[in-house]
Amino acid sequence: MTDSITPAALREAALVSKAWPYEEARKLLKRYEKGAPEKGYVLFETGYGPSGLPHIGTFNEVLRTTMVRRAYEEMSDLPTRLIAFSDDMDGLRKVPDNVPNQEMLREHLGKPLTRIPDPFGKFESFAHHNNAMLREFLDRFGFDYDFRSSTEAYEGGQFDEALKDVLRHYDGIMGIMLPTLRKERQATYSPVLPISPTSGIVLQVPVEVVDADAGLIRFEDGGEMITQSVLGGKAKLQWKVDWAMRWVALGVDYEMSGKDLIDSVTQSSKICRELGARPPEGFNYEMFLDEKGEKISKSKGNGLSLEQWLTYGPEESLAFYAYREPKKAKQLHMGVIPRAVDEYWQFRGNYPAQPIEQKLGNPVHHIHRATNDAVPESTLPVTFGLLLNLVGVMGDASREQVWGYLSNYVENASAEKYPELDRLIGHALAYNRDFVAPTLKRRKPTENEAAALQALDAKLAEMPAGTAAEDIQNEVYAIGKDEAYGFASLRDWFKALYETLLGAEQGPRMGSFIALYGIDNSRRLIAEALA
Repeated sequence: MTDSITPAALREAALVSKAWPYEEARKLLKRYEKGAPEKGYVLFETGYGPSGLPHIGTFNEVLRTTMVRRAYEEMSDLPTRLIAFSDDMDGLRKVPDNVPNQEMLREHLGKPLTRIPDPFGKFESFAHHNNAMLREFLDRFGFDYDFRSSTEAYEGGQFDEALKDVLRHYDGIMGIMLPTLRKERQATYSPVLPISPTSGIVLQVPVEVVDADAGLIRFEDGGEMITQSVLGGKAKLQWKVDWAMRWVALGVDYEMSGKDLIDSVTQSSKICRELGARPPEGFNYEMFLDEKGEKISKSKGNGLSLEQWLTYGPEESLAFYAYREPKKAKQLHMGVIPRAVDEYWQFRGNYPAQPIEQKLGNPVHHIHRATNDAVPESTLPVTFGLLLNLVGVMGDASREQVWGYLSNYVENASAEKYPELDRLIGHALAYNRDFVAPTLKRRKPTENEAAALQALDAKLAEMPAGTAAEDIQNEVYAIGKDEAYGFASLRDWFKALYETLLGAEQGPRMGSFIALYGIDNSRRLIAEALA
């Protein structure tokens, strides 16, 4: 929240805002329109399956849920909490493609993730490793959350009463689930998955309830009938039943999930009602896709990792990309980062002058509110796209050399004055090194293009150092419009400039680029193209 917006004005505007976090938050206003829940706070939850390394989709769910949480807090005085829940009691079904020591992991297939050694050799289990990676990033971004482990909840007794209640409603739950299963699956299905006392594997076997109040079940393990408690981490629940049980045990009020879990939400909601509770509010977001249009998977490791995005773009750009159009499938690959960076800064630049209604619809309001921060007032003197073009023509440049060029364009340019720009320079150098430089290939100009470049060189020769970018741009336009050079459109002229001078199919406003790179340096680029 910015200092210029009073809490009363913010609440009034939030109650009618059409931004999706406010629309979601109003579901909770209706849920508790008669007063606070018995537990005294509104509980948000996000879930994480640590069978593979965390990816952006994992972070994305925590961010979006936090945005709804903050939107609700702007409308209501009820306290809120957020749980980031890890399903680390799940049995490992397959070995991820993107982790070491895969043979070792194969030896432990079927066991709970917290009882499998860490293939990276850093933590006490595979789940502890992946949980730590998730928490490290969430902490880095500044989220306010309470991390919960499924293993700790099962083994520590937090779910004991809810587990007994599942046994009491065993037949009702079976009645909900069996019609959704194939005939062969129905024969072996059980809502409860006992953990074998001999192999340690999470068993998929039929179960008989012996004593629901005592938490006792009977099942077959290796040809022997076993009577065993479901308490103390000796069993877990099937996914959809587990989700519903958790909603009941924790009192979850809001949880969103991907479009691929629509059926799970439906069945888990029925089970939640069977257990005598109200399912949480929420909505189903669309999935991220990789460059080929395929769903991103933790086990496949396709798409982008958190670490990759943050190498080539700042945290705010990732949050911006996650905020936009949550119900629309979006591709997630290296090529989307530069645009996300520049669009974030464009919206941030618009924010101060906007009326409150537009502020609440501006993505930057929700991005910075997620960590309870005001939207920063600083601006960038150059775009990230222009910065990428600069380092692209500079080649193997240092941060100091980039600042040297920026002094041609920005008054008193320095890292001290523009710390966020300094951070972006680091991202631009990394992005150019790894993705732009290997693809750059300057082509020779055609005859008419060469004549136009010679005309541009002549105009630049007449200009003094420090000529304004707009004045340079006007001369570039004039040459492109001159019928003597035979360009069908200005687009063809600019495309020729990008391909012959920058080695790329797309590029910046040439006036801005020439002012930034320097007139003399730009004339050298033209000379190299004409040589």
